[in-house]
Amino acid sequence: MKLRSSETFWPLKSAMRYSYPSISADLNTEILIIGGGITGALIAYKLISEGKKVIMVDRRDIANGSTAASTALLQYEIDVSLHELIKIRGLECAVDSYNSGKKAIFDLRSIIDTIKSDCQFEFKKSIYYCSLKKDIPFLRNEYKCRKENGFDVNWLERWHLEKMGLNAVAAIESQTAAVMDPYKLANDLIHYCKKKGMQVFDRTNITSIQNQKARSIAHTENRFTITAEHIVHCSGYESTETLTEKVVDLKSTFVIASESLDVIPTAFKNAIFWDTSSPYLYFRITNDNRIIMGGGDEDFKDAKKRDKLLEKKEQYLLRRFKKKFPNINFKLDYSWAGTFGETKDGLPYFGKADPNKNEHYVLGFGGNGITFSVIGMNSILDSINNKKNKDLEYYRFGR
Repeated sequence: MKLRSSETFWPLKSAMRYSYPSISADLNTEILIIGGGITGALIAYKLISEGKKVIMVDRRDIANGSTAASTALLQYEIDVSLHELIKIRGLECAVDSYNSGKKAIFDLRSIIDTIKSDCQFEFKKSIYYCSLKKDIPFLRNEYKCRKENGFDVNWLERWHLEKMGLNAVAAIESQTAAVMDPYKLANDLIHYCKKKGMQVFDRTNITSIQNQKARSIAHTENRFTITAEHIVHCSGYESTETLTEKVVDLKSTFVIASESLDVIPTAFKNAIFWDTSSPYLYFRITNDNRIIMGGGDEDFKDAKKRDKLLEKKEQYLLRRFKKKFPNINFKLDYSWAGTFGETKDGLPYFGKADPNKNEHYVLGFGGNGITFSVIGMNSILDSINNKKNKDLEYYRFGR
């Protein structure tokens, strides 16, 4: 599956620093990670830190799938609002999921500091706004629900938003969010793990997996094998190729990035933005003063049809940006399309899809893929060791 169109921003900004070979012999390992994006990188970091013997493979160059197309808005807020998620999954699961997302942002910062990655991580506030008066009751319900469950949020009226330069009628301001360069962090994490002993192979496509009682044998496209006690699938939306259960609806999303601005607009100095529309729009700024905006989502059909829509979506996003931030001159510099997925409850999938196989999944679908992957780090060892874990229950297959 082609997960993105070609010229995304991050690989151009953070030119490839590390190179890896493709596989050239049969290998044995304790754990095989399939997927060399940000999810695989975080899981590798956890396993290597625990002294595990790990091999990582990716069918592309490292971090050149969905990670390269990510806009990397790090939020504890999930694509499904808290008051709606409570109705779907119950109070405990919903509130724990939001709290885990909040903790994940700080955990990620700690990891970045540990490996000394220059991935431009910055804490921000999150502004969740509505543009229509009819959406205010929905936003009020969400604000009340978050307040009742201990989240640090403020209510913003139209005049607050106008002062920022945003044309909207109301918003919830959350105190905890962040932005970063996901491509840079994934590469830095994998390089760190390689120095700690992990073997890394790119351009290595796994075509089939043969499961035996105490081991799994992964067969590559060029007819080599990797024998492992456990396999961890971190290949995101491509994991749908290996699952029998349908867990996600694939979507196409579209992103534009501006030229570098001389001065950071007031609105973007300390905040990221997203709205209540469906599909929603989202906005952030980079450390070199480019505004990134995404949205215009549609059902994914195939990569060629998705990419043909890019020019039309550029104009749609530019119009929407001008309407929301009329005082900012957005000059288009980059645009790209990507594939992402929506689950029925907006939550990830962790653990074994088949209890009889030593194949584990960490699938952080939706707009919270990176924070979900950090949460997944804390359950992967329990999945491997067949231990009970609250997150493995919340985010299990077949739920």
